[in-house]
Amino acid sequence: MPAAAAENLLCLNGLTIRPGEQVLTRLVISRLPSGTVIDIPVHVFRAVEPGPTVLLMAGMHGDEVNGIETIRRLIRRNLLTPLRGTIIAIPILNIYGFLNFSREVPDGKDVNRSFPGNPRGSLASRVAHRFMREIMPLIDYGIDFHTGGAVRANIPQIRCLLHQDEQTDALAAAFAAPFTLHASLRPGSLRETAMQQGRRIIVYETGESMRLDEEGIDMGITGTLRVLQYLGMKAEAPLPAHPTVVCLRSTWLRARYAGIFRSLVHLGQYVQEGQVFGSVADPYGERSVRLESPVAGYIIGLNHMPVVNQGDALVHVARTDSAPSRADFAPPFDEKPVRSTEEEPEVDEGSDGLGEEVW
Repeated sequence: MPAAAAENLLCLNGLTIRPGEQVLTRLVISRLPSGTVIDIPVHVFRAVEPGPTVLLMAGMHGDEVNGIETIRRLIRRNLLTPLRGTIIAIPILNIYGFLNFSREVPDGKDVNRSFPGNPRGSLASRVAHRFMREIMPLIDYGIDFHTGGAVRANIPQIRCLLHQDEQTDALAAAFAAPFTLHASLRPGSLRETAMQQGRRIIVYETGESMRLDEEGIDMGITGTLRVLQYLGMKAEAPLPAHPTVVCLRSTWLRARYAGIFRSLVHLGQYVQEGQVFGSVADPYGERSVRLESPVAGYIIGLNHMPVVNQGDALVHVARTDSAPSRADFAPPFDEKPVRSTEEEPEVDEGSDGLGEEVW
């Protein structure tokens, strides 16, 4: 075999995958107590022409179905055949969580806080280690697909380390999600471990756990195709419907009181400082507290659970550190807050001052 051809071979899970081949292989992780083998299907799509290797991965948290469905549709629609280079697609990394409708693996640990892993560690650590051994050495870039937590929905958004690495900035700009959010690297995460090894991974978030977000899935597909086009792996890709809104800071507004939460805002809406975004009322009709935003910004995450405890996250506000101009507003973003057709939330005007509380 010529030296050039040998250099372009890809070895994965004991297989040698040549240029131009498409392969489905399965990484065996462990067994269930019943003896059932748990393995991770991995799709590999190789072009004849050499180029970068891109990872598309979802299901790090087993209950986050939107990313799983995004990659499934890309595979099913034959959209992952590259003009050059290699695409590695893993629809579900955390098979355990997927089977149990859970974010974690059975030992209760988060795979995305377990990198680089340990072959003799916890189950989450072993999953991370197998990924690091088999997949990480092969890739140059990646998109990690995620979804908001239980009953907390995220507007379609890219999360990455902005303005510190030109390659990461370029990937985020090519994806062109409605929002791009600066997100610091977290210890034990896939992004942090990849960055330490000189590989660039961006995270795409949309929707909420265990529910399909069709608009977010479509944006995930088109954004992925734009990244592949930017890397020279696709000839064309759909243009984004709107310019991305870049946010360098974000704040979760949390409940200071327990009760019934009623939101008066929606995802993508811009709220002003001091604007009422909802209310929390006791379930007995005795008191209602008006919620005012202490910051101005876009609503990029929203809690859909009406019953909240103290400290629960209610809305996620992303800040651009500059007020939006009229040109920045276009569907799905609103120039003015949408007024509820229902009555305004009641405000207690008693001497305790709860009605004036700012969250």
